[in-house]
Amino acid sequence: MGDAVAVESEVDTSWLVCPGCSAMVYGKRFARAHQVCPECGRHAPLTARQRIDLLLDADSVELLDFSPADTDPLDFTDTKPYAERLREARARTGLDEAILCARGRVDGNPLITAVMDFRFMGGSLGSAVGEAVTRACETALRERTPLLLVTASGGARMQEGVLSLMQMAKTSAALGQLDEAGILTVSLITDPTFGGVAASFATLPDVIIAEPGSRLGFAGRRVIEQTLRQQLPADFQTAEFLSQHGVIDMIRPRDELRPALAKLLSVASRRADGTGRPRRAPATTLVRDPGRLPENDAWDSVRAARRLGRPTTADYVAGLVEDFSELRGDRMSSDCPAMLAGIGRLEGTPVAVIGTQKGHTAEELAASNYGMPSPAGYRKAARVMRLAGKLGLPVITLVDTAGAFPGVEAEENAQASAIAENLRLMASLPVPVISVITGEGGSGGALALAVADRVLMCANAVYSVISAEGCAAILWKDPAAAPEAANALRVTARELLRLGVIDGVVPEPAGGADTDHLATTEALRDALVANLAELAPLDQMNLVTQRHARFRQFGADEPMPFAPGEAGAPTDDEKESAS
Repeated sequence: MGDAVAVESEVDTSWLVCPGCSAMVYGKRFARAHQVCPECGRHAPLTARQRIDLLLDADSVELLDFSPADTDPLDFTDTKPYAERLREARARTGLDEAILCARGRVDGNPLITAVMDFRFMGGSLGSAVGEAVTRACETALRERTPLLLVTASGGARMQEGVLSLMQMAKTSAALGQLDEAGILTVSLITDPTFGGVAASFATLPDVIIAEPGSRLGFAGRRVIEQTLRQQLPADFQTAEFLSQHGVIDMIRPRDELRPALAKLLSVASRRADGTGRPRRAPATTLVRDPGRLPENDAWDSVRAARRLGRPTTADYVAGLVEDFSELRGDRMSSDCPAMLAGIGRLEGTPVAVIGTQKGHTAEELAASNYGMPSPAGYRKAARVMRLAGKLGLPVITLVDTAGAFPGVEAEENAQASAIAENLRLMASLPVPVISVITGEGGSGGALALAVADRVLMCANAVYSVISAEGCAAILWKDPAAAPEAANALRVTARELLRLGVIDGVVPEPAGGADTDHLATTEALRDALVANLAELAPLDQMNLVTQRHARFRQFGADEPMPFAPGEAGAPTDDEKESAS
């Protein structure tokens, strides 16, 4: 995609030539496709009004008049006066400024939106645009309604000097208020989005969506090449490039934007799904008494936990979670394929789901880094957990990893720090947290997703401070002693339930989870629904206090007291069993 941007605001010819592939495209077909080339998929720019019509329900649109009085604070003139440029832009576009704001709905979900228009002085960020974005934020705050920002900009408006720069701080502060209020913010990146807009309100929202090929960056490609004399990659600053580097959550073609937004808005609203289906009764299959579990050989459990046929996090999400929106990237450096995260619904209840991801084949294992998350993976998990805390969504984590990824790059990117930050974050999340060890629970890499109100395990899963082979190599000086080490480490669900490290065991089919994914998924569904029902009545203070108490007891000289109903407190069944 070249640097020149043309806006096909009206289709007034029978045939068009696509700038991307030079194909001849029938004008009416081009219009029906919302100005996306049917041959190469190039997304031509849309006007702000076209964007609003595309995204919002037709009968819901109410334009908001946030236009401030004309201003020329510097009395600026380059080749022509700034005031004249404004008049020309208004005459050419029919807009008062480079932005339109509206109130409306997306599939019935309320939304405030601010949509930029590149035709108006390159979508530059001046005082009027900054004021409109800020007022949109304030309206969303006042009405407690999610906010969508659609960006298209070349950067700050130079004709307003440092006052244009101040708009970056002003709009960022306004978004911060929405964070504090727990209101969802979404950014839709369109081509191009650069400079002050990219470095403020375009990249601060909770979720960043981009159209294919859209460019996003602080400095433009030509500026970088001319300044640093560097040869940049062909896809540099495109949505696809930025997705790989952890900046973009999702890339959606134009005809998929409304459904993607609708799912996000619906889940973030925390409303039930409206299907009217009955809620499931509390699970009767979850095992809380270690005496009801067989005394399996620990090494057999290790081997069973590692079977490639066991359900992965992706399998569980597909079977358990409706309206799932996967969120990608740590917003810093990369997207880790070993960590899957997003928001959706479990039995109609909005939740955030985060889990380590392995695979079933050698190719899938390699693609997911063998289920061993990088620092970017843990930071992605933390980002989604913070979003869950902001929106009030319960968090479910699914753990199946041999451990955090070791290596030079991981250490360079502070693997230990990323894990430590997750431990601290999870300890104080203001929402219910349920963690399930579904396969291997390896060391701190597993614990970084398992500081929870309830920690469950699948029957054939294992959980340990180190792998059996690693322990054998260090203490026995012989890796072949791994079976002996596994038994000594007490890695099985039965032993961990006895030690109080876990709160319950999810049964598996007789042959193991890999023999019947459906039955395993249904057993996990029952366990999650039941535990969420138990935790839901607890307020933020009780949740956090009880979670701290749950982990405070390990290694204490005396048992830490639990109040009735607290996470970790014995259930009535357990009391009867003990007596």
